[in-house]
Amino acid sequence: MIENDKEVQEVGQEESILMQTTNHEEEHEVDSEDHHEVDYSGFTKSELVGVVKELVKDDNFKRIDQALKDIKPLFDEIRANERREALDRFKADGGIEEDFEYRLDELDHTFDATVKLIRDRRNEYFKNLENRKNENLRKKNEILENLRTLIDGEDSAHSFATFKELQHAWKQVGPVPPAQVKTLWANYNALVDRFYDHRNIYFELKELDRKKNLEAKVELCIRAEQLVTRNLIKDAVKELNELHNEFKHIGPVPKEDQEIVWQRFKAASDAVYAKRDEFVAGMQAELKANFEAKSKIADEVQTYLGFASDRIKDWNQKTKEILELQKRWDAVGGTPRAKSKDLNKKFWSAFKQFFHNKSQFFKKLDEERDKNLKAKQQLVARAIELKASDDWNKTSQELKQLQLQWKEIGPVPEKQRDKIYKEFKEACDFFFNQRRGSQAKADQEQEVNLKQKEAIIDELIAATVAGNTSVEQLDELQGRFNDIGFVPKNSIASIKQRFSDAVAKYVQSISGLSEADREQTLLQSHLYGLKNDPQADRKLYQKEQTLRKQIQKAENDLSTLRNNLEFFGRSKNAEKLKGEFNDKIEEANQHLIQLKKQLKMLKSV
Repeated sequence: MIENDKEVQEVGQEESILMQTTNHEEEHEVDSEDHHEVDYSGFTKSELVGVVKELVKDDNFKRIDQALKDIKPLFDEIRANERREALDRFKADGGIEEDFEYRLDELDHTFDATVKLIRDRRNEYFKNLENRKNENLRKKNEILENLRTLIDGEDSAHSFATFKELQHAWKQVGPVPPAQVKTLWANYNALVDRFYDHRNIYFELKELDRKKNLEAKVELCIRAEQLVTRNLIKDAVKELNELHNEFKHIGPVPKEDQEIVWQRFKAASDAVYAKRDEFVAGMQAELKANFEAKSKIADEVQTYLGFASDRIKDWNQKTKEILELQKRWDAVGGTPRAKSKDLNKKFWSAFKQFFHNKSQFFKKLDEERDKNLKAKQQLVARAIELKASDDWNKTSQELKQLQLQWKEIGPVPEKQRDKIYKEFKEACDFFFNQRRGSQAKADQEQEVNLKQKEAIIDELIAATVAGNTSVEQLDELQGRFNDIGFVPKNSIASIKQRFSDAVAKYVQSISGLSEADREQTLLQSHLYGLKNDPQADRKLYQKEQTLRKQIQKAENDLSTLRNNLEFFGRSKNAEKLKGEFNDKIEEANQHLIQLKKQLKMLKSV
């Protein structure tokens, strides 16, 4: 019994060390998966759908749950914004909110279906996991029952081998429901104690087995000590957790080596955990520095919220600047998880608002350009109507006015700019080319007309010099002169003056005419000239108004002279003064008669 008591004590100590190993492992165990946080806040709707499609292929449901926790609120926010915009458009088109029905698009259906598929897989996975744990619980209870049967049965040469097989089977069984773990291990260790207590004939085998266990645990210590040199600490921690699991399932070692081997394994584990803690501390410092850097960038982005301009160049410049800020933002690493959400929201909200404002600007710009396009299309249509006109002066002025209006109208959509300008220019060019051709022909005709008029002037001068003049010949030559068309513009005044001078000399050379007849002949010639002037109506009207004013003045002067004549009766020199005034009255009366004749001639032209 002394030896049995000793064995029980050793087994109790082994169980204590075993529980220390388990607790130590649970205390330091970390998730070996990569905890790098992905920032989904800048993803588009399509990109978020792409991410959840990739998640379907992943079997790490903890990582999947975290990703969905980040993605779904962002997707729901985009969907809510789209629904709100669709409602606004519906109301703007005259609809009422009660009649509005929002239809999900293909991306919405894909996203919802994929999320449901992921959750169904997750539920199925954990359901199967729970079933496996329950099955493992059943297997371990069956092993415990076999241990009891073995312990309560007769000793035999095969008892120890059977015992080792049961131990191995126990180790191979996977996890069980957490609530059953302590009870199972307590029952298992109690049965192991009973086996060694009741099977003292196999103590030597047990010692041999403990030596083998010691060799196995020393090997685990060596492997654990090598982990501290690993570059990737997360891989080192993951493997260390696996070593702890092996250490826990290896059987007891000789009593004198129990504490030594455990302390060696614990020291190696602590070295790895210390390195892990140092890495985490460094990462925390880096995350803090990243947070400060990103906070400054987020503050810079806020300055773009109120940006407004009516120039495309300004918007393009600001776009370059804010995209540079995005590059700087993306270049900075992760930030503390607790602060990431608010910081990301601050940055991306301002970022998205800027591009929303830019979109509104270009939307308004497009509306203005469409309006400008319609205005220019009207000008093109009018120019096409006018291009075949031969009313050169009027049409030329109208087309020039259209060209001024064209310049005042703002830009049109880029894809329409060259086409519509080409149409307008072709219509204008067609008219002005036609006008230039017509003008060239007219210039040639006017040169011929000038020579013909110069020839008539030469005839007038020759007849005057020869003294072969008459009113009839003058009428004939003047008729021919007036029947000839226009002359070049720069020659109009000179040819007109030369003709007038020649006519005046010609009239003076006509014999048998009184002075009054000469004046009448000259006036008649002048009036005929006015009648054939391009601005005849205006000049004849002006001449008529001038004559009427002269007639009115002459009548007033004549009336004044007659009134003054009545006062000379009381004067000593009355007769002499009356004679002088009668002469003046007669002269004024003749002048008035001449003016009235001129007015009569003017009205008969």
